[in-house]
Amino acid sequence: MKKILSSVLVLSILVACNNGDSKENGEGNTTNTNDVSNNADYQKGLALVKNSDCLTCHKIDEQLTGPPYRAVANKYASMPDTIITHLAKKIREGGTGVWGSIFMTPHAGVSEQDAETMVKYILLLKK
Repeated sequence: MKKILSSVLVLSILVACNNGDSKENGEGNTTNTNDVSNNADYQKGLALVKNSDCLTCHKIDEQLTGPPYRAVANKYASMPDTIITHLAKKIREGGTGVWGSIFMTPHAGVSEQDAETMVKYILLLKK
């Protein structure tokens, strides 16, 4: 009988501590435990961004010279996959217009594949 009660108690504690696919984030909100940081595109893209000069003008949530990455993600993440190629081209060729009159310098030294990986990382930042 003690073994059954102990098993039920342990099972109850496990169920109470693991409430499905979400966890408390400390602010009373729940967040999905499908953490995008485990995504291969996220990891590769983050490494490419960190090893470039992108963070000179962009941050995830703060406005610097360029728009915050999260604003870019929120604007473009729901668009068709062709947006990845379009934004990668913008990284490589630079330009103006979409986010105001500030010129984005071209990054011609970034390969098309790396630019697309960077875009995929940014789009994963959508809230």
